[in-house]
Amino acid sequence: MEESVRGLWTEARELINPLGADSDSGGIERLESPPSPLQFLRDFVSPNKPVIISSAATRHWPAISRSLWSDDSYLRRALSGRSVSVHLTPDGRADALVPSPSKDGLCFASAFVQSMDFAEALRLIETTGEDSSPVVAYAQQQDDCLRGEYAAVAGDVDAHIPWATEAIGFLPEAVNLWIGNARSHTSYHKDHYENLYAVITGEKHFLLLPPTEVHRLYVWDYPAARYIASSKENGGELKLKLELEEPETMVPWCSVDPYPASDVTLSEQILSFPLYFNGPKPFQCTVRAGEILYLPSMWYHHVTQSPDDNGRTIAVNYWYDMQFDLKYAYYNFLQSINLKCLSAVASTQGHDRHSAKQDCKSSEP
Repeated sequence: MEESVRGLWTEARELINPLGADSDSGGIERLESPPSPLQFLRDFVSPNKPVIISSAATRHWPAISRSLWSDDSYLRRALSGRSVSVHLTPDGRADALVPSPSKDGLCFASAFVQSMDFAEALRLIETTGEDSSPVVAYAQQQDDCLRGEYAAVAGDVDAHIPWATEAIGFLPEAVNLWIGNARSHTSYHKDHYENLYAVITGEKHFLLLPPTEVHRLYVWDYPAARYIASSKENGGELKLKLELEEPETMVPWCSVDPYPASDVTLSEQILSFPLYFNGPKPFQCTVRAGEILYLPSMWYHHVTQSPDDNGRTIAVNYWYDMQFDLKYAYYNFLQSINLKCLSAVASTQGHDRHSAKQDCKSSEP
């Protein structure tokens, strides 16, 4: 079974990038001009293949052509009096695995979300970019927030991506705005959307794995937790506390951290998750200001960012509903194949190790 699945990884990668993952683009094709709807559908959406489109696709957006979103005074004026959602974490890692606050092992931690005036949000994003800050602020809300909280500046970018809309056959379900600093990270996850991700200022750095490599990320169930505001420290700084949800809720999440904080943690990760660290390198790419990444549905992605001169990275993403077709059925079937028994140490946690062994036993003929 392992040999067959590894063969699938190789075949899928050859279809995605015939030049190999070590090409100058990190294995992701780049287009110098926007594709026609037919080209986009035929060459990228149908084969579930990512691509980066150059800044020619966004050159007419006022947010970019007039540098409106690099101008703090413009943003403060346009969004004066508007309340926006800000996600707060101790280290910039929301929707990520962290040590459980009350039991051994890890939990899935969600951010503390606070509504505040946009000017205050902008100030907080800037000040929490310093390593000394006890919290990290990230202005985002995955609920079509550009057309909601940020409607006053929505006209500074296209309402949809015309060639993508024509190719896919309908308008995006949601358009989201993201404003963060260098400390914000997004752990490996997938979305059931065709994602057009446009960077306005700064840069975004993506690690990408196709759906065929789901087993390499060791998707386990973890207890859900959430950061809450427990108190304010001296000087008025917010202090966050992590609490497990009651009653217990389990969340399936990717166990792999591609950038461990220490050499010791890296060694533990390599031992625990050999399919990832000893397998083919993930595709990787940097999306610069003005560029658009087409991130196909169900692709796993990990995201970091480099800020602009203002200490921020701003991006807009367009979520188009994916087609739940045979590819989706094939993916679900692949995910159901139990490869946990390939590595009895799929997690350093005792409970998860026991679960892995039980799963292996239950999968034996």
